[in-house]
Amino acid sequence: MATLDDLDRRLLSALREDGRASVASLARTLGVARATVNSRLDRLVATGTVVGFSVRVRDEVDPLAIRAVSMIAVEGRATDRVIRQLRGLPEITTLHTTNGGWDLVAELRTDSLARFDAVLGQIRSIEGVVNSETSLLLSSVMR
Repeated sequence: MATLDDLDRRLLSALREDGRASVASLARTLGVARATVNSRLDRLVATGTVVGFSVRVRDEVDPLAIRAVSMIAVEGRATDRVIRQLRGLPEITTLHTTNGGWDLVAELRTDSLARFDAVLGQIRSIEGVVNSETSLLLSSVMR
């Protein structure tokens, strides 16, 4: 993974705001040449810092989506293996390591309660997962 400098962090921040921003627009926003933005983007992708580009959809556009946060406890040294298996579940939109009583925090999104239940079962059946606690997200009060 590359070491990020201030320009890299500002570029990533601008892309989080608008992942479709043109290179020219990003260059103007950051006060650098387009070639600089291109080379930085190329390097961030090549080093794996940027692993992809995606679309964020407003929650109200898909009001029937089931969203949740799942805290997961992992036994011993199984964390890497558990992470690999969790990455294979398309319903997990983000996955974080954390400190405290839980080892991992996963954000989930499904299209039905039945699928939500199935995903929870898949998470709990992964060898190395010893406990989990999941909370449904009801409404967003801040972004």
